[in-house]
Amino acid sequence: MASVASPLSVIRPFSALRLAAGASFGFGFGFGVPPRRLFLGLGASFLDQLRRMASSYGSRSLTTLAWLKRGVSPIEQVLKDVEWPDNFPFKDEDFSRFDESLDSLFYSEPRFVTHIDDPAISALTKFYSKVFPPSNTPGVCLLDLCSSWVCHYPAGYKQDRIVGMGMNEDELKKNPVLTEYIVRDLNVNPKLPFEDNSFDVITNVVSVDYLTKPIDVFKEMQRILKPEGLAIMSFSNRCFWTKAISIWTSTGDADHAWIVGSYFHYAGGFEPPVAVDISPNPGHSDPMYIVYSRKKAFA
Repeated sequence: MASVASPLSVIRPFSALRLAAGASFGFGFGFGVPPRRLFLGLGASFLDQLRRMASSYGSRSLTTLAWLKRGVSPIEQVLKDVEWPDNFPFKDEDFSRFDESLDSLFYSEPRFVTHIDDPAISALTKFYSKVFPPSNTPGVCLLDLCSSWVCHYPAGYKQDRIVGMGMNEDELKKNPVLTEYIVRDLNVNPKLPFEDNSFDVITNVVSVDYLTKPIDVFKEMQRILKPEGLAIMSFSNRCFWTKAISIWTSTGDADHAWIVGSYFHYAGGFEPPVAVDISPNPGHSDPMYIVYSRKKAFA
């Protein structure tokens, strides 16, 4: 099988008219589907990957090719046999945001809402139920990064230690799953205040798109996971687009899976990442995607 290069491509810049329309429909103040923006900052090795893909497939995109296979989601194809560039292909400007004000101000007021619809939540909970250690397993510890008032864990799920780390204390206090919580802005301080090899599972729900220092965070995740510990990054196509990073708002769903997969790869110490499309009802409810990996079991 031929190696798969990144599906990222240059997207047309958004106009002032599109921006105004987005604000009118709430994009500037809440969850919504973002307008496209110009994708900048591609490294030379990354562009070489795109050229190879273009020469192999002509004008057809990787997403189009994937859908030619009946019933196969492009999300689940994009991380198979990846030919990663030698160096991390993104630049600092790719992690800029439309709104660069302090995140602590943006998240200062609690939002007791869910950011994906009920079918997507159910699909995520079902996935968790398949991969989590059994409830009340001695010694098992979980960490929910960018947590809030709900984790979407299976009903009644318990462990001796389930830690939530998020931005709003009022939300974290209301989360019945957590045994403890920490308020922290990972974009200011990506250091995770835990000992090495502490957690069996790390989860992150619809928040990976807000990380401005993702490699630092993923390196920390690798450090605090136990050997063969599992990291689960889930995302949809909805976000506070003014706070999402530029590379995210410039690209589509399959691209997002490749981006998250690249975080695992370039952080080091993880098994090859896997992308899963758990969208419960494509085209009729929120899509739901997962990129996961395990910490390598070192001898």
